[in-house]
Amino acid sequence: MIVTLETGPVKYPITLNEAKKQVEIGDEQPEHDAYLNTLIAAATAQAEQYLHRRLITQTWKLYLEDWPAGDSIILPFGRLQSVTSVKYTDSDGDETTFSSADYDVNTQNEPGLITLGYQKVWPTATLYPSNPIEIEFVCGYGAAGSSVESAIRHAIKLTISDLFENRETESFMPNHAKLKTWEALLFPYKLFGGVF
Repeated sequence: MIVTLETGPVKYPITLNEAKKQVEIGDEQPEHDAYLNTLIAAATAQAEQYLHRRLITQTWKLYLEDWPAGDSIILPFGRLQSVTSVKYTDSDGDETTFSSADYDVNTQNEPGLITLGYQKVWPTATLYPSNPIEIEFVCGYGAAGSSVESAIRHAIKLTISDLFENRETESFMPNHAKLKTWEALLFPYKLFGGVF
C-alpha cells in the first residue's frame, strides 16, 4: 500500500498573523516572519503525523497490490471528502476506470470507506504486478484553517510558541508540560487501527 500526494493544501491551519499573536510579536517585527512560517509548517506536520490525518483539503492517490478480500477499502487520513476515481491496470498494461456505479463512498465513516454496491464485485482481471490499483481521493477538514477543529488548531499554536521560545532539541521531550497539553488536545481526533 503506497500513498502519494497529488495536490497539496493551499494554506495551513494557522495563519502567520495567528502565529505572531500566539508568540506575542507585532506586525512591526517582520524579521521573524520567515522563521514563523517554518514553524507553522513543522507544527502542522507534527500534528498530522500524530493524528494520522491531513487537516486542510488535499488530493492523494492510494495504490494497492490487490483488491480486498472483503467488500470495503479503507482510505487513509480521515475526513474523506470525495473519491475522484478508482482505476486498475491489468497484466497487459491496460488501465480501466472502475465504474462509480459499482461502489459507494462513505464520507461519514472515520476513516472513509469505498464499499462495493449491492451484488457488485471487484474486477476479476489479472492485475499488473506493481501497484495496479490507483484510488484518487480528496480529504481534509476543509479549505480554510477555520474548518479544522479548534482543539487541533490550538495544539498547533502551542507547538509554534514552544518551538519559538525553546530552540533546543529537549523542548519536546515526553515529560514536557506543553507536550502533555498538546497531546491531550489532539488525542480525541487521533485515528487508530494502523491506518497511516
